[in-house]
Amino acid sequence: MLAHPQMMANRRSIVEHPFGNLKQWLFVNGRFLLRQLEGAKAEMALAVNAYNLKRAISVLGARQLMELMG
Repeated sequence: MLAHPQMMANRRSIVEHPFGNLKQWLFVNGRFLLRQLEGAKAEMALAVNAYNLKRAISVLGARQLMELMG
């Protein structure tokens, strides 16, 4: 990282924005709703899928996404 400081800036712009959005969605009340590691993993997986779907719809549009899905 010291040799390539631009890598950290790229990471911030690519990774931390979606993570920040997920934190706002999931942690409005400050914690996961489900308990145990298995429940937290399931809740996070659903949130990530919802985020990815929302992004795909905003980039491609709902009609084109539905056409691509078959």
